Amino acid sequence: MPNHLAHSKSLYLRKHAENPINWSSWCPEALESAKLENKPIFLSVGYSSCHWCTVMEGEAFSDLAIADYLNNNYLPIKVDREERPDIDSIYMQALQMMTGQGGWPLNIFLTPDGLIPFYGGTYFPIDPRYGRPGFLQVLQAIRRFYDDEKEKLASVTQEIITNLQNSTILNLPNSNSLNSELLNQGLEANTGVIGHKDYGPNFPMIPYSQMALQGTKFKFESRYNASELSETRGKDLALGGIYDHVAGGFHRYTVDHTWTVPHFEKMLYDNGQIMEYLANLWSNGVTIPAFETAISDTYLWLQREMTSPEGFFYASQDADNFVDSTAIEPEEGAFYVWKYNHLEKLLTNEEFQQLQQEFYLTPDGNFEGFNVAQRRAGQKWSEVIENALNKLFKQRYGAFKNEVGIFKPARNNQEAKTENWPGRIPPVTDTKMIVSWNSLMISGLARSAAVFQQESYLKLAVTAANFILTNQWINDRFYRLNYGGETSLLAQSEDYAFFIKALLDLHNCNPNNYWLEHAIKVQDEFTQYFWSVETGGYYNNSSDNSEDLLIKEKSYLDNATPSSNGVAISNLIRLALLTENQDYYQQAEQGLQAFSSIMSKSPTACPSLFTALNWYQNGTIVKTNRENLSDLLTEYLPTTVFQIIDSLPEHSYGLVCRGFQCLQPAKNKEELLTQINNNY
Repeated sequence: MPNHLAHSKSLYLRKHAENPINWSSWCPEALESAKLENKPIFLSVGYSSCHWCTVMEGEAFSDLAIADYLNNNYLPIKVDREERPDIDSIYMQALQMMTGQGGWPLNIFLTPDGLIPFYGGTYFPIDPRYGRPGFLQVLQAIRRFYDDEKEKLASVTQEIITNLQNSTILNLPNSNSLNSELLNQGLEANTGVIGHKDYGPNFPMIPYSQMALQGTKFKFESRYNASELSETRGKDLALGGIYDHVAGGFHRYTVDHTWTVPHFEKMLYDNGQIMEYLANLWSNGVTIPAFETAISDTYLWLQREMTSPEGFFYASQDADNFVDSTAIEPEEGAFYVWKYNHLEKLLTNEEFQQLQQEFYLTPDGNFEGFNVAQRRAGQKWSEVIENALNKLFKQRYGAFKNEVGIFKPARNNQEAKTENWPGRIPPVTDTKMIVSWNSLMISGLARSAAVFQQESYLKLAVTAANFILTNQWINDRFYRLNYGGETSLLAQSEDYAFFIKALLDLHNCNPNNYWLEHAIKVQDEFTQYFWSVETGGYYNNSSDNSEDLLIKEKSYLDNATPSSNGVAISNLIRLALLTENQDYYQQAEQGLQAFSSIMSKSPTACPSLFTALNWYQNGTIVKTNRENLSDLLTEYLPTTVFQIIDSLPEHSYGLVCRGFQCLQPAKNKEELLTQINNNY
């Protein structure tokens, strides 16, 4: 019998609707029930494409004995972290305080009255294994602790809530600290983060990679070669197994340090950021053909599999898929990997030989007897390799690349198993629209369109941006999600910050009032509901939408995505340059000062704040004509915005303005670029 999640819009929550556990969503009714019944809350947080979330759903959460004990002794609540990143952030921080590590599924136990965590973990096996206790044992031990160790429980919860509250208190800012010395410290520290390591796993870590790439513009003495490290990160991404060389798109991370075997889920937020990063690398002179191939094929993947008929982008694709329609459980990576002897039979001798020269392939494979494709070098593919990869594409999709067009997504396990797929059964696609993730992809497409002069990339970005502008406001409030045309949940800080950035990135490609006016309007709403007037910075939630949260956080930590405050402060500087409204500049300064102590003490926690500091110190506006703009957009100018002016001074190419002054009109492109770069 379905539980309370059966009618949820969230794919992740619906995946648990048939569990014997009486799951509730995070809602006032469930929280009140826990309090009235004096039941500790078992909070489980995950997302639809999470492999170990899927494993635990099929094991522990489907077990009748576990369900019976959980239902009688706890109030079980399920949360989709993609719907509520604010809840996930608070309790992930608590888990890391308790155990020193985190991950998903996030399983944590809360007091019913104060929602204070007192024990937690990630994946719990149904029976004791992997050095972990069985889940029923955990549940029984935690309930005994809750009932019998009241004094110790009070001590633990007091320590946790004190630490969580302290984490929201930023040290007093140093108004004199926003200088080049602090920026150099941030560039140095964050460039070091992406240096090679001898252990896994490996994540894209694009906020750090972008920081290292910005470091190539500076001439201070460093232990690191920023150019070399940022190029190496690009090669790891474009050549490694993290990239799907057959059909485009990047997986979430690799489990090893050699960038070979991925966790196979594909997340929209990774793909948008990686496209922007590879385009920036190319514009900085690292013109490796594999970068252009990865961008163009990822665009095709996005268009083919991840774009809704309405024009927005889907959220993710699962790591797992069913091998055939009779399979009970999906298998990780089955859609993407290849048996060596299968490749031998499928390809001609010439194709197979060239494929072996291009990729690391062995009879034993590199993933459970199968091969994950990983390139040896980044040169342009031969026609023979193109033909070979097209045959592999047909094995997956049932037709060659130019024959597929739009590939209908499998929206749930039932569709995956019952649809008559012409090739392999594909992973399930989570078809919800998340504003922040769509915004990252819009930015990636806009930057790639500018660098490679591809109008089709820009067209896809514009359609998605216009969908958000048209559909995501209700009663003059911005909303985060869209489920098949149904708008849901008020937007959070990252939605505002990333979307404003996307609008400004579109404006950079085609400076006009349309994108800028919308950016200003969204920024005004963002500041009204999220800005901390007393201390500066943006809260994760709006002032009228945080009553169910244990603490009020201001995001400044970068992880798989940049921090909302880092992006937001950069946006303020860009708006100040484009509008000549110094209020934006002063607000950005207050925001940076609010986080200056964190930046000084823990620079590797917040590369996006250092990107904002770079904008603050080196933000530049170039005034030129439309003819020159398209040429300038192909250059790597990380802290530059553009303004089209009707008439330039005679025999000039453009004007470079920074701070409160403009330089002499540049006579040509080379002189203008020298003026920009000499200011670093």
